[in-house]
Amino acid sequence: MQQQSRTISTNQTGIHQNLHKVVTRHLACASQKPLSIHTQEAFQDAISWLGDWQGDLILDSCCGVGESTVNIAQAHPNARVIGIDKSALRTDKHQSYASTLQNYLVLRADLSDFLRLLILSDKKLTKHYLLYPNPYPKSAHLQRRWYATSALRDILKLGGTLEVRSNWQLYIQEFSAALNIADISNQIGVYQSEKAITPFERKYWQSGQSSWQLLAKL
Repeated sequence: MQQQSRTISTNQTGIHQNLHKVVTRHLACASQKPLSIHTQEAFQDAISWLGDWQGDLILDSCCGVGESTVNIAQAHPNARVIGIDKSALRTDKHQSYASTLQNYLVLRADLSDFLRLLILSDKKLTKHYLLYPNPYPKSAHLQRRWYATSALRDILKLGGTLEVRSNWQLYIQEFSAALNIADISNQIGVYQSEKAITPFERKYWQSGQSSWQLLAKL
């Protein structure tokens, strides 16, 4: 029997008081952090795999073991889907979830660097999934949340439809607030489906936790 997931414990009761200041700063300045070598190598693998592809490109960020990437590829057979996760421990487990589909690729890479490389290569996304990222619920860890990092600027530049899901409602509310700061309209609400497409989603639902969703056209 699968172990049930604990509910999120946080010392934060509402939208973080520093969210506006942090998001505004990151939107104004591009990241100057050196690009990691392993991500540059992974990006070249992605470019080689894409070849001269000019069709729909979908990114599954923080894909973990890549089960979501397979499900997204099945749902979008006419698109190319790339799953990215920073953990080799997780991506190395992808074989347990792998499919014979030819329209997806799972890579280990630093997401922030990978997004920057996509922009430098003039790539655009048709859809960007961010499913159950680590919410870093401690108030002191605000700047580890994706919408409060330099990655937000790049997510916006890459365009497409952004879909974010979390089992922490406040994460979705803060992501929505960050997009509002960038003048990006969005919708948030409870997400329900007959099928879970990630191990975390399955675990949360089996534990009786709800999923919250954000949708935005960038």
